[in-house]
Amino acid sequence: MSTRHSDFNAVLSGSLLLAHPSLREETFKHTVILIASHDEGGAMGVVLNRPLGKCLGDLNTEFGLSALANVPLFTGGPVQPTQVILCVWRPHPEHDGFQLMFGIDPQRAEELMNEDGVHMRAFLGYAGWTAGQLEDELRRDTWVVSPLVADLLEDSPDEQLWRDLLGQLDDEWRLLANEPDDPSLN
Repeated sequence: MSTRHSDFNAVLSGSLLLAHPSLREETFKHTVILIASHDEGGAMGVVLNRPLGKCLGDLNTEFGLSALANVPLFTGGPVQPTQVILCVWRPHPEHDGFQLMFGIDPQRAEELMNEDGVHMRAFLGYAGWTAGQLEDELRRDTWVVSPLVADLLEDSPDEQLWRDLLGQLDDEWRLLANEPDDPSLN
């Protein structure tokens, strides 16, 4: 179930932000953002559905010579677009669900690569909000808040992910997610 922005004081760390279908600004149009941190100072996360079609090894020789060379690379957001952020998902060792490790260092990432069930992605840049900015955007219905879903990494990592996640919320969102950008095509 989505959060309809009634509680703007809720901490959104570990949630997904789905761009509202009416958001037309190209940087965030049809994006799915994983919120890594959110507190009174602001928020930050990474865009999960903007694959670059490259791997870390394509970025530079340092990564090209490491065990991380084949980690898929995504545009994480417009803030510090040359900064590499490594994220790892794995089944939680103590209970159902999964564990997210965000912004881990390359050495730790290499250690984790050999563990069962580990998914790893690299992001260039991130999405960031100053204090109160995200809450203001939520009031203006820029975003739809969604909990993480277990099969998040099994879905297509492109715009289809946005359509699938929004469509899972309810029939109205599914309809909005699948409407064409040009209304004359209806």
